[in-house]
Amino acid sequence: MASDVYYCNLESHGSVSRLTKLEKLLRAAGIAKIDFTDKFVAIKLHFGEAGNLSFLRPNYAKVVADLVKSFGGRPFLTDCNTLYVGTRKNALEHMDTANLNGFNPISTGCQIIIADGLKGLDEALVPLEGTEYVKEAKIGRALADADVVISLAHFKGHESTGFGGALKNLGMGGGSRAGKMEQHSWGKVEVDQDLCIGCGACKRICANDGPQIENHKCHINQDNCVGCGRCIAVCPKDAISNPHSNTNDVLQCKIAEYTKAVVQGKDAFYINLVIDVSPNCDCHAENDLAFVPDIGFFASFDPVAIDRACCDAVNKAPLVPTSPVGKGKRVGDNLTTNHPDLNWHVGLDHAEKIGLGTQDYHLIEVR
Repeated sequence: MASDVYYCNLESHGSVSRLTKLEKLLRAAGIAKIDFTDKFVAIKLHFGEAGNLSFLRPNYAKVVADLVKSFGGRPFLTDCNTLYVGTRKNALEHMDTANLNGFNPISTGCQIIIADGLKGLDEALVPLEGTEYVKEAKIGRALADADVVISLAHFKGHESTGFGGALKNLGMGGGSRAGKMEQHSWGKVEVDQDLCIGCGACKRICANDGPQIENHKCHINQDNCVGCGRCIAVCPKDAISNPHSNTNDVLQCKIAEYTKAVVQGKDAFYINLVIDVSPNCDCHAENDLAFVPDIGFFASFDPVAIDRACCDAVNKAPLVPTSPVGKGKRVGDNLTTNHPDLNWHVGLDHAEKIGLGTQDYHLIEVR
């Protein structure tokens, strides 16, 4: 049975702003069906890495928080610490980055809580049934303790999963540092010595001391590598790759299973904003040009349906000719052209298999 996915475009006129349209969309999608009264409501989003400018503006979070408060709920913004080296690897730096990017109680109308604590160790162990890879997920404690979960995701391309939407936002984003390592640790990367120039970009991005530079060449300490793939994304010569062809497929499956752990037993609602569709994740300390034009806002009670609807919308859109993706050779759909070596649909197929939702959807436009 198809799930309803609600959509609005970004056209604004008169007194109708994007923020007004977002609130109208959420109401039309039925967010008020959730009993928010006196409930702790986790609004899970990505605060953006320092230097990246494609993350969602805090104004959007305020629309969601204010709406939750109008229904009697107690909202807070949350995310978990990162596994890689960056500006969000512990709660202090994470909060500093959030504030630098404009997220604070005044701009968003609610508090910010880093879900897995100061060092990423504050986690809840969530048992799972009917899953293939994860039997006990490690979820950020504050996220696990929330009564209601709302995913507010920036939909974009992704260097390991093909795209990032509701599943990526909750699954990988909801895992503690140990949970993120569990999701990433299926396979390890290798270096093509002929291509490597020894620049050290891989070493600087790694939180686990995997890349080693000797004689102006990199090799990977396999004991330290957790298979996160960050080094693949930053290598300027494409010298680093993962020889395990199923690794990113397994990663997507684990993300789906972690998403199940985050939302099971709770009311959950999903919002994807398909704007500034950058080629890679907001975890990068930069963002390249969007590879498709801005499309609109989506909302649903089904995380699989909303992600599939957004994938279809992005794939139907024209490529931006001035973007790196638009300048390159077109290979199939837009998501595949962005990352040709990834099967972006694997996570959706697995999420559907474990009962998270359906890829069959009925798109309802809100005007």
